[in-house]
Amino acid sequence: MSYSSHQQQVRGNEGASGNAMASLYPQRVVCLTEETTETLYAIHADHVIVGISGFTMRPAQARKEKPKVSTYLDARFDDIMALQPDVVFAWSDLQADLSAELIRRGIDVVCFNHRSIDGILQMIVRLGAYVGYGPAAEMYAGTLRQRVDAAVERGAERTSKPLVYFEEWYDPLITGITWVSEIIEICGGIDVFVENRRFPNAKERILADPLEPVRRNPDIMVASWCGKMFKPDRVRAREGWEHFRPALTQQMHEIHSSIILQPGPAALTDGIDAMMSIFDAWEAARV
Repeated sequence: MSYSSHQQQVRGNEGASGNAMASLYPQRVVCLTEETTETLYAIHADHVIVGISGFTMRPAQARKEKPKVSTYLDARFDDIMALQPDVVFAWSDLQADLSAELIRRGIDVVCFNHRSIDGILQMIVRLGAYVGYGPAAEMYAGTLRQRVDAAVERGAERTSKPLVYFEEWYDPLITGITWVSEIIEICGGIDVFVENRRFPNAKERILADPLEPVRRNPDIMVASWCGKMFKPDRVRAREGWEHFRPALTQQMHEIHSSIILQPGPAALTDGIDAMMSIFDAWEAARV
């Protein structure tokens, strides 16, 4: 069954009973983060979206046709209320205050709180079920799982596994969140700060000693500075980092945060592809 044919199964039981069932699902939703928007477009449920985050980049179509009603930590509450949403989708403790205010205003809020690859896939299935597109969401999650499994096989074939330092922020230094660390391993790398991925919040992943990445002597640095452009010269200029191996070997790379730091489909598609490409180039250069 294709994603689009789902409409004939869940919302399309013929006759009045089918229409009655369809009316039980949300008809108007606001997405405060990109991953729910991308997922709803992917399963052809984008018609229920009436508002999105201004940080949404995927799909590009969404930016052209959906009103932008929030940033990541702020929202135009009156604009959201004017859209009369049946539900608002949010993510994590970072949007707890936004969620609380919307709840006080009488709006239903579903706040996902996943941090892992399995969590991303679970979010997709639950989101689809919530809007009445369960079978389509399950199919989509299945295709993403297949992509992950294929990447695992490729990563396992590496003859050399690079030591990888992932930097989520530069002041203070913050290491990678769980799904990013998992992607490093899937693609055949070794996260040099793997012990930090158990911490869900960025504050818990702050490095107390800014020289620790140098001491761990990674082969590769991958940076994604939460929407801010990565500047290799800024890394080279850090005090005590003159012997940082990735800087000396030209192995400092950027993966844009809209790809790798989005807890949704992008991380499992373009995010994995970008990480795999970096590791492939590093391994080829060693031959």
